[in-house]
Amino acid sequence: MRRTQQDRSAGTKAALVGAARELFAARGYQAVPADEITRAAGVTRGALYHHYGDKQGLFRAVVEEIERELTEEVEVAFDGAADPLSGMLQALGVFLDACLREEVRRISLTDAPAVLGWEVWREIEAEYGLGLLVTVLEQARADGLIVDQPVRALAQLVLSAVMEAARMIAAADDPALTREEVQRVLGGWLGSLLRT
Repeated sequence: MRRTQQDRSAGTKAALVGAARELFAARGYQAVPADEITRAAGVTRGALYHHYGDKQGLFRAVVEEIERELTEEVEVAFDGAADPLSGMLQALGVFLDACLREEVRRISLTDAPAVLGWEVWREIEAEYGLGLLVTVLEQARADGLIVDQPVRALAQLVLSAVMEAARMIAAADDPALTREEVQRVLGGWLGSLLRT
């Protein structure tokens, strides 16, 4: 069967994102020229510019793909828990574990704020993480598990604290130790939100 233009376009985009993701994870954004990405993807430089505008546009697509995947992992952990409190703690653990992965540390936590700029990076962070947190906290409030507070503000502050913890892990000399420490602190903080 003949492939449609839409199929070819989707295949080209997937090849570019896949090649770029692997290269950015291995060496970082600055160390990977656009020509190397297109060669690895088996496409022309024109295809990169057509679909993403430039290397930075492609980098953003890679960051968003990683964020989508992380959000799905966190949702699965939350949904698989016996109750919202356990779900929050399991979801936090899954996210912090993901921060130990080299591609997450390098692409999402180190290069993304520098390459995309703080404002764009925060928009992406909010698009994927904030909505999930609002849902989780609204459910916990509805179930009477947490004290009654403005959920949107609480979710933004929790997200900010979790992302700072992620950046601490990314920058640490001993990421595994830092991951354990931040989970302990964040777990205690989240526990303080519970109704007594």
